[in-house]
Amino acid sequence: MAYYMLLGAYTSEAWAAQLKDPKNRVDAVRPAFEKLGGKIEQAFFTFGEYDILVIAQFPDSVSAAAISIAIAGGGAFKSAKTIPLLSIDEGLQALKKASTSGYRPPAG
Repeated sequence: MAYYMLLGAYTSEAWAAQLKDPKNRVDAVRPAFEKLGGKIEQAFFTFGEYDILVIAQFPDSVSAAAISIAIAGGGAFKSAKTIPLLSIDEGLQALKKASTSGYRPPAG
């Protein structure tokens, strides 16, 4: 299974709901991830542009995209991002494969 990093920035309404009744939203969304064949590995609150970071595994990009679309459609995030992750070994494989691609930048 492939790893993905999901980042979300909550709306002010979502924060207000959490302040009123704090709940572990990771546990609340875990079944939706699992229904799509995914597994939440880690989750963190963050500072800055995004409020939450989730590291998850999914069997394919379509399933990862599906959870991203479902979450974005829920309205709790004002912005969200899903980033595919490569292990170091996968990154090294990609580097080796890239060097055999024959790609050349445009001249000029």
